[in-house]
Amino acid sequence: MAKIRVSYEYSEAEDKSIRLGLFLIVCGILSLFILGFCWLSPTLQSMQSKPANCTVISVRRLEEMFECVFTCGADCKGTSLYPCLQIFVNNSESNSVALLHYDEQQLVLNPKCSYVPKCERDNQKMKDEVLRLQHYWTEEGSNQSFTCFFNPQRRPDDVLWQRSHDTSVLLHCVLWPMVSLLVGTLIVLLTVCARSLAVRAEAIQKRKFS
Repeated sequence: MAKIRVSYEYSEAEDKSIRLGLFLIVCGILSLFILGFCWLSPTLQSMQSKPANCTVISVRRLEEMFECVFTCGADCKGTSLYPCLQIFVNNSESNSVALLHYDEQQLVLNPKCSYVPKCERDNQKMKDEVLRLQHYWTEEGSNQSFTCFFNPQRRPDDVLWQRSHDTSVLLHCVLWPMVSLLVGTLIVLLTVCARSLAVRAEAIQKRKFS
């Protein structure tokens, strides 16, 4: 009996499906590396901060002014000045005085100040924002206990009012690249399986009529 030959070539639609699946697989792998480098590492560091109870001890505004850079268009850039507000709290975990910061990003941006306002062209606008915050912590937040976060290994003399990243960021860093990877793999596997079944069906049909 002559050997029955069937075509294993993919149709144009099948070829596009496989290319789409491979593209999604590559995107998923690259996203894991990129998000892992940009977001996963800072998130894990942020989650290492331990919660503690903090109580405001003193609030003061330094005479020293700090510079920031603002942008007002593609080719528009300038510098402004903002006052430095320092909020000292008692850390219940270490039983020591620490400088309160809004979050990790502002701690890195200016370790001397508790709050860094959004840089604006108008210096007075930033000053008013800092003064409002000073009034709040002096009048309403004084002697009130609240949850803060600190890392005794990295910065024992600083505490955070809130974390920049939480578990939701960690979830998104892993979830969406994995979804892309799994969907791409499924598309490739289903296309290959569908083509394999079509080839077998074609071979069986040719045997019947041979």
